Amino acid sequence: MEPVTLDPIGIIRSPYKEKFAVPRQPGLVTRARARLEMLPPYNEPSAFRGLAEFSHLWLVFVFHQTRAQGWNPTVRPPRLGGNERIGVFATRSTFRPNPIGLSVVELHEMCRDGNKVWLELGGVDLVDGTPVLDIKPYLPWADAVPEAHGGFAPAPPDISMEVIFSPAAELACARSAVPELKEFISEVLVQDPRPAYKRGGQSWQQYGVRLHHYNVRYEVFGQLTRVLAIEPEHDGGTSA
Repeated sequence: MEPVTLDPIGIIRSPYKEKFAVPRQPGLVTRARARLEMLPPYNEPSAFRGLAEFSHLWLVFVFHQTRAQGWNPTVRPPRLGGNERIGVFATRSTFRPNPIGLSVVELHEMCRDGNKVWLELGGVDLVDGTPVLDIKPYLPWADAVPEAHGGFAPAPPDISMEVIFSPAAELACARSAVPELKEFISEVLVQDPRPAYKRGGQSWQQYGVRLHHYNVRYEVFGQLTRVLAIEPEHDGGTSA
């Protein structure tokens, strides 16, 4: 068959500036707001007529940060501890023959300013700059299958991580113009985004993650995460 060429219809602007700490599934971080900026000629307002009647959308997108690494027939899912290999088609791994992803997101609002059209979204698991290939309305009666089996991931992950903030981090959140910044950071870090092999350490381990236009420094020991500092980036970045 001849190759298929797909054009992005829009670009995601999200608080996740890197792959690390992006939730492994949509909806896990409820305060993860993002904007889907439509590209011409797909920013035609008539193309969105009736969309506001739906509460959730399917987004078809490209794993743009990992596509250069190619695909693997087997991968190590984090839910299996990062040690056991299973077939890529039994997972949602980014390392696929075609780097295409699928996410359900909340639709908060459709916006227009002149020739600019964008969608305000919630519960996203998409890194900033993700190219979107298509939008489809989510239909609860067709897309939700209550009796379906979840394979090696039959239920949501067991979240038992406690997240606390240092006085400096608390102050940075209070002074930030980003709404609910502390709550958002807590929702991200309670998922424990570390690779599976990093868990179970016997001492404090320090990490950093870029969220919105901040560098968030934190440390982890056992089931406790402590946010040490929330520092503005120095590259002129702005909040999503």
